[in-house]
Amino acid sequence: MRTSGRQDSIIAVFAGMLAFCCSNTFAPARAEWPEHPITIIVPFSDGGHTDMVGRLLAAQLASRLGQNVKVENRMGASAPFELSTLLQATARGYTLAVTSNATLASASMDAGVYDLRKDFAPIAYLGAAPNVIVTRKSSSIASLQDLVAKAKANPGKLTYSSPGVGTSAQLAVELLKVRAKIDITHVPFDGSGMSLIAALSGSTDISGLNTLGLMRYIRSGELKALAQTGMERWIELPDVPTLAESGFPNAVLDTSLMILAPAGTPYPIIDKLAEKTQEILQQPDVKAKLLETGFVVNYEGPDALRARIAREMKTLNEVVERIGLKKKR
Repeated sequence: MRTSGRQDSIIAVFAGMLAFCCSNTFAPARAEWPEHPITIIVPFSDGGHTDMVGRLLAAQLASRLGQNVKVENRMGASAPFELSTLLQATARGYTLAVTSNATLASASMDAGVYDLRKDFAPIAYLGAAPNVIVTRKSSSIASLQDLVAKAKANPGKLTYSSPGVGTSAQLAVELLKVRAKIDITHVPFDGSGMSLIAALSGSTDISGLNTLGLMRYIRSGELKALAQTGMERWIELPDVPTLAESGFPNAVLDTSLMILAPAGTPYPIIDKLAEKTQEILQQPDVKAKLLETGFVVNYEGPDALRARIAREMKTLNEVVERIGLKKKR
């Protein structure tokens, strides 16, 4: 039977609709992300706040996402605490990083490594821990004012240890040096553990460290805390003044943590990770556990973290330039 051109067009339309419906009915459904294990990069050695928080998030995310989440400690190849592994990862949500503002400092020191604001997708700001300037029990340094007086009387002769060049603990002491106009020689170590040993042994006059692992030594009297670098006094160190209270305003520089993904990671994945991270950090037991180590939870989502990175990069660029850590290319 012959059909008209109009009938042919109608038949063609229905045939196309039928083919579309069949293809969608019988095609296998696309699996929901994540389809396989996730890796969280921590660009630090183990033992610090970044490693501890990264492992806590990995364990909690695994149960919420239904996939294994492992942590890999990877130091940068071309600069300390840089994120080359994350930079090279495929933007599918299977490689993430939990890092600190030392990563921002690393980007400030060497602008050729990456542009943190363009090369990575912010997921969440996690919170912060103050750094503490400490000295051994037998030290003749009694207070921060005493430290400044001795440093001015002996330029370059006093020494301080830190977990490494570009860490927030190091930059906090360097910022104090700028504000107080003193010269103290830096002795960097590879991680908080070795820097803590230097503080306890007295191989350096003072040390800049974050609060993780410090409290037992401060409580026992083996270490004297001279000042803390946060905006306010940490609840576990109520008698230790901030740098501002010690007479050095505009010197706040604590250890802040964040979670990042490669740029281009799909927004639904970013949003899901941010949501799960917020759920984890809102748990009272998680907050309490972290607070015991000196880490104060302060969740912020992707947009707020993006704005925070821009602010902190500006501050860190200034500090890095003033103390001569910026690399020239």
